[in-house]
Amino acid sequence: MPMPPHRGRSLPLRHMLVLLTAIGLLPLALLGIWSIHVASEYRHREQERALLDMARALSSAVDAELDSSVAALSTMAQHPAMLAGDVRGFYDVAKVQAQLQPEWLGVFLADAEGATLFRTNAPFGAATPALADPDSLQRALALHRAVVGRIARGKGGRAAVPVRIPITDSHGHAFVLSAIVKPDRILRVIERQQAPADSLIAIIDASGHIVARSKNQDRFVTQPITPALRALMRKNGLEGAGPTLTKEGDEVTTAYSSMSRYGWTVVANTPTAALRAGFFEGIALYAAGIAISLAVCIALAYWLSSRIVGAFNGLRRAAAALGAGRAVSVPHARIRELGRMGRALEAAGRQRARQEAERSRLLASLEDALEQAREAGQAKDEFLAVLGHELRNPLSPIVACLDLMDMRDEPGARRERAIMRRQVTHLKRLVDDLLDVSRIASGKLQLELHPLDLADTVRHAVAALPGNAISLDVPDPVWVQGDDSRLVQVLNNLLSNAARFGSTATSVGLHADRAAGLATLTVQDNGIGMDAGLLSRIFEPFYQAPQQLARRTGGLGLGLAIVRKIVDLHGGSVRAASDGAGKGSRFDVVLPLTQAPAQRTGAIPSAASQPRRILVVDDNVDAAAGTASLLRLMGHEVAVAHSAAEALAAARSHAPTLAILDIGLPDMDGYALAMLLRRQHGDSLRLVALSGYGQQSDIERAKDAGFDLHLTKPATLDDLQRATALDASAGAPGGS
Repeated sequence: MPMPPHRGRSLPLRHMLVLLTAIGLLPLALLGIWSIHVASEYRHREQERALLDMARALSSAVDAELDSSVAALSTMAQHPAMLAGDVRGFYDVAKVQAQLQPEWLGVFLADAEGATLFRTNAPFGAATPALADPDSLQRALALHRAVVGRIARGKGGRAAVPVRIPITDSHGHAFVLSAIVKPDRILRVIERQQAPADSLIAIIDASGHIVARSKNQDRFVTQPITPALRALMRKNGLEGAGPTLTKEGDEVTTAYSSMSRYGWTVVANTPTAALRAGFFEGIALYAAGIAISLAVCIALAYWLSSRIVGAFNGLRRAAAALGAGRAVSVPHARIRELGRMGRALEAAGRQRARQEAERSRLLASLEDALEQAREAGQAKDEFLAVLGHELRNPLSPIVACLDLMDMRDEPGARRERAIMRRQVTHLKRLVDDLLDVSRIASGKLQLELHPLDLADTVRHAVAALPGNAISLDVPDPVWVQGDDSRLVQVLNNLLSNAARFGSTATSVGLHADRAAGLATLTVQDNGIGMDAGLLSRIFEPFYQAPQQLARRTGGLGLGLAIVRKIVDLHGGSVRAASDGAGKGSRFDVVLPLTQAPAQRTGAIPSAASQPRRILVVDDNVDAAAGTASLLRLMGHEVAVAHSAAEALAAARSHAPTLAILDIGLPDMDGYALAMLLRRQHGDSLRLVALSGYGQQSDIERAKDAGFDLHLTKPATLDDLQRATALDASAGAPGGS
């Protein structure tokens, strides 16, 4: 007797459909959880990147604040009393200058042995307490540059940071001039960021002590950073991000940047719990969605199985009737092609509705992104305008003081004045480039060509790079028609290129071929060298060496392209040569020679043919004083005001024929003040705008406000002579 076939366990149709639904949803559930995890990790990395960007921006802002204190000290150090070694006389000057700085607790002067000669917050000759930070004083003497010391509390319990610069009087005696700066100035840099309430920003000095903090400033100022943050900084180097603990014991995600020129560190963090909460909320929401979807699918499976079973029962009855020889009556089956088509169309309609809703959301997101991009562009333009104004403002009194010294023509300081003039001009050019960086990429560089001694330019450029192994071989004066700042940029780019690619002994040579009328500047290094393929493309923009060479050197591949563009604009050429890998490189810059200019005398410029009554309005006290001094030395009668209200009062009593106005005044902008003065004195009053805002839109706005001339800070002596010229055609209205 044959064995019956083995039959496995059977399941009802509805159970099979429910099981199929669950199996289909399982991969989607796992994929969704993985997607939420990836999105959470991406959000965490973006948060760290945003914190690091904030720290970098704050580091630049902190450097700018410290630079302003260094600049104020440097200006103070140039006083004749200090240069003459008159400590008692310089004490009176320093005391007055310290009172003009509300963020300074005082000014100290120490000699080369570290002994304090005076402090402005005590009478001259009074006993002085021991220095709170003698190490920074010794570093300033040893490094011959500005140094910012560590934050500490004085005897009065007030926290302060010493900013020190080394100076040497005319007798060769070394001193250190220090400003004791309150941390409030740095704290305001943090407050301007308007950071979220749950975030924390801190600024740390070079010794690892807290200078400013967005929370609990009074409690934690001068305290050392937490061990967790110190460990993170040791691990990552100059910049990095990771988990740490705050002074209050909170777990946070921290980003920091230690790229400050003064060794300071900016720290920004946000609570870690906030990032975790987003992940768990996403998981909970997705789990709820999966559960609801599964319940709906099970219900639909039961409903559909009943329909299918009913159709099968009708077919079974029809088959039984056929087998019995009865008439076959097939009941109307609800599951038909048209029914499936109808349901397919309904599903397609639902799918289309979902797609339309998604498209609308995407369009709304795109419009939001475009609006944010427009707002970001506007914010960038406003930031560049303010940045240009803030950078130009301190240059204005420096240029004015240099002009005063040039007019007095003290023979012993001619060389120093020439150096300062060259560096101030270079700094002004850098500010202009910062406000229009696209000129380099678009090939719209503008040069100011004049006869210059290339040998002297090369010597000064190399001397400005201490600590580099550079040998120099330059002849007697070699005159070319060139732009001093741009040629310094060419040499600096070549020297920087040599240093990045492993040079330990770089040589700079200059040769003049009088017969050919050419000067050749050569930079030879002993670095990694170049092969023929690299030599053929080395001057192309954005081109970099292969990975095994370039990744450790960094750079964007623009330095040598900029060199070629600048040299081309000078009517010269540049070429590169190398004997191969490991055999160093050589760059030759060839420029046409020109005739040496006539010797210029240092005579005082002649004053205007007829003295004017001039009103100078500027809220920058140093800038106003310097401009007024120059104008008085030129033979004019000058009144000074530091606000619009003072200017209107002075105009009524002084009856000026010329008004030189700053635009950014504390109580009223210069445009409104110009309209009031024009209404008060009519067209007989000549109006000149002197402002740090120097974009084309600012010039046009000044013209619309009634100004006859627009000058951008820092104004030179030629600018002031043009402004005071009796002939109004000396400067086109609205020009700069």
